[in-house]
Amino acid sequence: MVATPEQKQQASETEGGKDRVAVLLMGYGEVESYEDFANYNEQALNLLTAKFAPVPNWIYPPLAKLLAIFDFHEWGHQHNNFISPHNKIFEDQRSGIEKQLQEKWGDKVKVFKAFNFCAPFLPDQVIAEIKAQGFDKLLIYPLLVVDSIFTSGIAVEQVNGALTKLAEGDEHWLKGTRYIPSFYNEPAYIKLLAQIVEEKIAADLAAKYLPSQIGIILMNHGCPHKAKGFTSGIDESQKLYEFVREELISKYPLISVGWLNHDTPLIEWTQPNVEVAAQNLIDLGAKAIVMMPIGFATENHETILDVHHIIHRVEFINRDVTFVQMPCVNDRTEFLKMAADWANPQIEALLSPEPVTPKAKAPQGEHSHHHHHHHH
Repeated sequence: MVATPEQKQQASETEGGKDRVAVLLMGYGEVESYEDFANYNEQALNLLTAKFAPVPNWIYPPLAKLLAIFDFHEWGHQHNNFISPHNKIFEDQRSGIEKQLQEKWGDKVKVFKAFNFCAPFLPDQVIAEIKAQGFDKLLIYPLLVVDSIFTSGIAVEQVNGALTKLAEGDEHWLKGTRYIPSFYNEPAYIKLLAQIVEEKIAADLAAKYLPSQIGIILMNHGCPHKAKGFTSGIDESQKLYEFVREELISKYPLISVGWLNHDTPLIEWTQPNVEVAAQNLIDLGAKAIVMMPIGFATENHETILDVHHIIHRVEFINRDVTFVQMPCVNDRTEFLKMAADWANPQIEALLSPEPVTPKAKAPQGEHSHHHHHHHH
């Protein structure tokens, strides 16, 4: 395989000197070769589905292969050998955010990317590289999905797994870590989403439809209601929706959340899904429907193919309605700038002088003497 610019990103020469921050942007990654579907699905089932579905482990490999056949049919046959643009956009986001951060911090900061399910950028591969390049501080930054509690839980789980693998001796090689949980309540992001919708309406729909005839579906990452006690990000996603809706509702009264769910049997997902939301707005008199992903910051097969299928089905019943499918914020300059701004305070905290070196192993038996006097 030829090394792509993305791979060179992480193979550049090791710079010495401590006190540098590695910013680790995390996303799912998507397959670029159809042979990888089964492997990708198996990773996703293990890390994601296992947290909310009652599925025994032995079923993952055969199930992953079965799902790969469906994926191949959808991407290959129904969509003319679709290759997801996700990885390329994510790389543009990485280099754009790095450019912004280096203007402020110089080479004290470097931005890496890790994909939850895609080699050669799996978190343990990338963290090994971060360690090899001599970084001793890490900012974990899940970027793809804004609901972040559930999906970023996987990010943290994978980072922790990698750190355990790379541990040596009693002292941690990392002297500090920070985490950006989600940007669902960041005013700049909320305003940008509303602005993108308004610009699109002004350009494509305003001349033909009244504002009250334009329905807006703000699409969130679907969440299961019960996830074995894990918080699944519903609250954050719901709030994000309310914030964006507030920006638009006085002008455009027909607005609904639409959840991009994975329709798994036996699982109760967030409602209304995008299809139901679209039909609801059409029933209220919408003649045009704008579909804006707010819960994803990077385009991926869910925001492209899933939405495309939904439009196809709803259009079939409502032939006179116009559908506008919007992209995510992706690598818009304003977004990359704000994403860098959210990282700045965390980088500053990591570079501040107070040392935070936990010992790798807790001393044994320290707390046992507290328990002698409890009578049950």
